[in-house]
Amino acid sequence: MDTTTHTAQLPTTIRTYLDAQEARDADAALARLSPGAVISDVGESFSGEDGLRRFVIEAGAEFTFTTQITGVRRDGETWVVGHHLEGDFPGGTADLDYRFVLDGERIERIDIVVP
Repeated sequence: MDTTTHTAQLPTTIRTYLDAQEARDADAALARLSPGAVISDVGESFSGEDGLRRFVIEAGAEFTFTTQITGVRRDGETWVVGHHLEGDFPGGTADLDYRFVLDGERIERIDIVVP
C-alpha cells in the first residue's frame, strides 16, 4: 500500500544523499551508500566506488536544470521520491521517480525511472 508522506519523514540517509547529489559532493553521497550499492539511472547501472562517484559527479552535469521534489511515498520497503526537472536538456522538462531501498542506515539501491 502506498502512503503519501512529507519529505521531512524521509529517512535522514535519503535526505542527506539527495542533498549531496544535488551539490555533487561525491564523498558525502558515497558515505550514505552501502559497499555493494547499485544506482540504475533510466536503465544505465553504476556500481563500485568509482562508478558511483562518477554518477554523483557527472550525471546531468552537462546541463543546467532545477529540480523540485513533487512527492514522497513509501511502497513497501521502498521509498519513492518524485522529482520534476526543468532545464536546457533535450525536451526541457522531465519527471522522474527515485526509488530507494535501504539496508539499515545505508542505501542499497537507487532506481531512477520514468513514473
